[in-house]
Amino acid sequence: MNISAYLYRAPGKEKGPLILLFHQAGSSAHEYDPIAPRLAKEGFSCLAVDQRSGGDLYGVNRTMADNHLTSAPPYEDAYQDMEAALDWAVQNGYSPILAWGSSYSASLVFRLAAEHKQVAAVLAFSPGEYMTEKGVVAGWASRVNVPTFVASAPAEVDQASAIFEKVASSDKRQYVPDKGVHGSSMLREDKNPDGAEGVWQAVLSFLRPFQETKV
Repeated sequence: MNISAYLYRAPGKEKGPLILLFHQAGSSAHEYDPIAPRLAKEGFSCLAVDQRSGGDLYGVNRTMADNHLTSAPPYEDAYQDMEAALDWAVQNGYSPILAWGSSYSASLVFRLAAEHKQVAAVLAFSPGEYMTEKGVVAGWASRVNVPTFVASAPAEVDQASAIFEKVASSDKRQYVPDKGVHGSSMLREDKNPDGAEGVWQAVLSFLRPFQETKV
């Protein structure tokens, strides 16, 4: 299966840090249309991926369309797409590589970091026990030893905290905005006009140590 993705290059950087951006259920890489350009301006190239488990919430999911998928496969099936994105980033010389997930993919980035040492940090927006096997996400989190950022809407704090508390790394931050929505959409002003900038400031503070890398 061919997987579609969109590369946003940080100005003046051929390689350097890269953030892998994974969308939520029913969505596509276009979830990051207003997010990835700002991250690129901050010095982080981004690869926004169309996972096979998605939809057209923010625009056409090219992976689903090009492979003639008329319905979204189980969330777990998208993990191989996330691994493929990581492999691409490694093969193309990006470093450090950060994994950013939204909703179900926010849960799967813990697995990616637990199983692949190339992942330098995790950002998870609205993670939860969304997999068929309940408790598996907390298990993945317990094997994550890299810097971790977890954010969720106020109504989701309990499920996010249950996973955050299991993260093995001592370098971890949890952010709960006063105004928030589900997943990475909390950084979109069109979806979270009163709270997006606060989330952005928390994210950029977490990302700052990864900015000083080789170009």
